[in-house]
Amino acid sequence: MEERRLSSVDPNWPRAGGWLAGDHEQGAARRLAVLGAPLHVSSLTAGRCDLAPGAIRRALDRLGTHDIELDVDVREVAARDLGDLPLAESTPEAALDPLSSAVAAAAVAADVAVVLGGDNSVTRPGVHGLGALDEIGLLTIDAHLDLRDTTNGLTNGNPVRALLEDGLPGQHVTQVGIQAFANSRRYVDVARDAGITVVTADETRHRGLEAVIKEELQRLKAQVKSIYVDLDVDVLDRAFAPGSPGSRPGGLAPADVRAAARTVGRHPNVRAVDIVEVDPTTDVADVTVLAAASFLLAFAAGLAARPL
Repeated sequence: MEERRLSSVDPNWPRAGGWLAGDHEQGAARRLAVLGAPLHVSSLTAGRCDLAPGAIRRALDRLGTHDIELDVDVREVAARDLGDLPLAESTPEAALDPLSSAVAAAAVAADVAVVLGGDNSVTRPGVHGLGALDEIGLLTIDAHLDLRDTTNGLTNGNPVRALLEDGLPGQHVTQVGIQAFANSRRYVDVARDAGITVVTADETRHRGLEAVIKEELQRLKAQVKSIYVDLDVDVLDRAFAPGSPGSRPGGLAPADVRAAARTVGRHPNVRAVDIVEVDPTTDVADVTVLAAASFLLAFAAGLAARPL
């Protein structure tokens, strides 16, 4: 608390919370809209992911605005916080229209819209918010395929399956970080039959997450106009994400995901991103919430460095 109190009054060390509240450089060339989507009632794992948008915003007060890796300041991006949609008690079915409409409006008013979940069920309406599905690519950074059967309704375990059924071509989907013992063979077969590109966690580590993301963004760019990125925090190793209900040992490291978020931010076809599956009530020392907040900032830093 003492460190936070002292640094918060240092005029030479601006806080990222102030940036999200509107503290940006005059003439900022890039615009970013942030929207809270606290969906959680249909999660397959119990938790309070609806509390994540507020927790991530508060975590920004503990982080600075300068990214030493890119030598940019996120205040070079004009951020606008649109607040939270009233979705905490909504089903994914009921949330489709209000959330997709909100993402569509945010994407028109800004270079990129960022959706703070909530659970992974926000991804389907988020993708719909970018327009016609045959013109959209989906890149997920996730431990899970999210291809569960939709017969009994929509959950955080089947947004990608629902999008396929809505008409999103499987060839327009790449899923990175998929973990062993976190998905069934049947759903791996669904991905294969649909033409989805799947990159496992072990393959990702071997090739390098940032390299995989760059390659897949370029592959998708050749097929689509806009790209939606789903960043599920449970892609992290459980040691780094105790507050993400689906995280497991064997996942990725925060530094690698942060670097990937920068790469995503720099890509001109990325129009919307979600950050999902954080339950602040089960976190330890705020490690998961701080990781999620850092991913938002890394993405914004990448956007600041995006060619005009």
